[in-house]
Amino acid sequence: MTHYEVQVLTLPVADVDRALEFYSRRFGFPIDVDYHPSSDYRVVQLTPPRSACSIQFGIGLTDASPGSARSNYLVVADLEAAHLELLDRGLQIGPIQHKTPVGDWQGGLEAGLDPQRRDYASLATFTDPDGNTWILQEVSRRASEPAAAGTHDPAVNETR
Repeated sequence: MTHYEVQVLTLPVADVDRALEFYSRRFGFPIDVDYHPSSDYRVVQLTPPRSACSIQFGIGLTDASPGSARSNYLVVADLEAAHLELLDRGLQIGPIQHKTPVGDWQGGLEAGLDPQRRDYASLATFTDPDGNTWILQEVSRRASEPAAAGTHDPAVNETR
């Protein structure tokens, strides 16, 4: 079977410099590329540390409306620590919530971390300056990695 990898997500933004400040300063994403050969073309690419996928935005990259990228996921191993770090960096981020009931999840959320800290069950949301929405989700083990016996729950892997 062919191996596929998502390499880059393109975000539609209205102000490239504002987006660059947001993602590089608020998140600390290293800048891979800031290529600006003309007034009608610019590409900025950043890659979160240890991520196989980058984000990019710029001028002349997409005709999508700024803020139209919805429900993008950023995965962290410790949601509570990431949430506190982002608040300390001045990011306006929603409260931590968890899916309920996890085994038969139909969109319900309750305040706080999932009591059992199950993968894919806890999240917090935020919006970038252009209105693109993000979900910060706690995952300590990817679905493609081996699970401990009896721990796989398909309902936990559903997106919001």
